[in-house]
Amino acid sequence: MKKTFMQATAVIMTATAAMIITSCSKNDNNAQAQQQAQALPIVTETVSTGHIDLNNTYPATIKGKTDIEIRPQVSGFITKVHVDEGQHVRKGQLLFTIDQVQFQAAVDQAKASVNSAETAVQTAQLTADSKQHLFERNIISEYENQLAKNTLAQAKAQLATAKAALVSAQKNLTYTEVTAPSDGVIGSIPNREGSLASPSMVQPLTTVSDNNEVYAYFSLNEKDMLKLTNNGEFSLAQRINEMPLVNLRLADGTIYPTQGKVATVSGVIDNNTGTSTVRALFKNDNGMLRSGSTGQILIPTSQDEVIIIPQKATFEQQDQRFVFTLDENNTLVPTHITVAPENDGKSYVVTSGLKVGDRIPVEGVGSKLRAGMQIQPVDAAQAAAAAAQQQAQ
Repeated sequence: MKKTFMQATAVIMTATAAMIITSCSKNDNNAQAQQQAQALPIVTETVSTGHIDLNNTYPATIKGKTDIEIRPQVSGFITKVHVDEGQHVRKGQLLFTIDQVQFQAAVDQAKASVNSAETAVQTAQLTADSKQHLFERNIISEYENQLAKNTLAQAKAQLATAKAALVSAQKNLTYTEVTAPSDGVIGSIPNREGSLASPSMVQPLTTVSDNNEVYAYFSLNEKDMLKLTNNGEFSLAQRINEMPLVNLRLADGTIYPTQGKVATVSGVIDNNTGTSTVRALFKNDNGMLRSGSTGQILIPTSQDEVIIIPQKATFEQQDQRFVFTLDENNTLVPTHITVAPENDGKSYVVTSGLKVGDRIPVEGVGSKLRAGMQIQPVDAAQAAAAAAQQQAQ
């Protein structure tokens, strides 16, 4: 009897334990199902490799193909400015007139000196001829004859000096009319009528820039130079010829419609900056580009079999970049990554921190999502197709 009672008690206890375990399991499953049901649906991507076209960007300064400073060759007051800032001029066109009075007087004086010297030469010539005739008849000594020849030679030398002074005076007079040395566009004109101009003045009268073609100057550092030549495997000239056409991003962010060509790379690296100057040539038929403007040179480059992720999938903490990755329970795990410095403004090339097959959220990063949060993944391709279908309806 006692044995039968004990057996019945054991059966009851086993059944009770089974019921408790079953109840707990159901509660856990219900809690997990409820948690998954409450998880926020977030668009995700599976990390893969692909191809991307990027641009290496370099700050650039634009200069005309020729930027010629116009400086006076003589001193005097400016009596007339014949052009205005921004005006297109032709080679030889009159730009400035400097007071000509003193220079015209110098020319007149030099002409008078030439006339006087010519008369002196004629007189000395007559005397020398007469002395020579007398010397041949033994009427005068050789000394007197030679003295007449020396006087003639001196008169001719004075005539040559007078003629040289006339040329100089005439040249100085032409300098009072300052003309354009080439076709181009007039720059700023700091000195107007009444200002004193001189060859020693610090500021030029103006600048004439030939803007039919412009140069965009930018710099490559030593590392870029080694990369360009593949650590010396190729010559610099060879790699320049092989470089693709480059684009110019203007100060307002727009891209200049005409592509340019890298023309030269300086063979000297500046010790102060550690860079070498590079020059790209751009056509400027419409005159849109002006000397002194700034912009950015964009050199295209392509990369294959690299991990590419949207920039919106990343966030920064203490100057380091992170993404959220999903574990097997769809829980967000912060993951540190490094990216290439070049980007297209929309995507990053990941150099470390992610591998093919990782899942990352691509929306809500930085606003909705936080570490340890469980989400409901929504495939990015499916989400895009659904959005397109909804838009079509």
